[in-house]
Amino acid sequence: MSEEKKTQAAQEAVEEVLNEEASAETQAGQPEEQQPDPVAELQKELDETKDRLMRTLAEYDNFRKRTQKEREGLFPEAEAGVLTRFLPFMDNFERAMQAECADPDFKKGMEMIYQSFCEIFSSMGVEPIGNEGETFDPNLHNAVMHEENPDLGENVVSMVLQKGWKRGEKILRYAMVKTAN
Repeated sequence: MSEEKKTQAAQEAVEEVLNEEASAETQAGQPEEQQPDPVAELQKELDETKDRLMRTLAEYDNFRKRTQKEREGLFPEAEAGVLTRFLPFMDNFERAMQAECADPDFKKGMEMIYQSFCEIFSSMGVEPIGNEGETFDPNLHNAVMHEENPDLGENVVSMVLQKGWKRGEKILRYAMVKTAN
């Protein structure tokens, strides 16, 4: 039995030494070997997934707003492009209206068509710009000629060579004018 007592005493001594070493390591600030906490790892993974989801949702919302804004801006630009293509037709129609015509019924029919066309332009918000006698504005007019005329004031449109058109604040075509003084 003394052998068993010696073995037991040795084991207790080893355990005391190990306990003292462990407490000394803890006190010295050296961490004990820790097992990873599965709940903490899952919580961290959940937080990362939530963060990615929130970023994806924010990115989608920004994309949706950006495409909506582009869509709203696209229609007026397309409409302005179509209207611009009709302007030479309107110029030619106005020139045809100024020409002499022997048949009064034909002339009346042309005037009715021209009035319908003007009403369509007006209903779409398109209005002519550039009239004789108004002050020259480089934001509305394109001056291609200049004359000295004592009867007119300074920077006055003396002749409209080609009528300009605008829709709201958007200039479809600048008026081509001759200025005085």
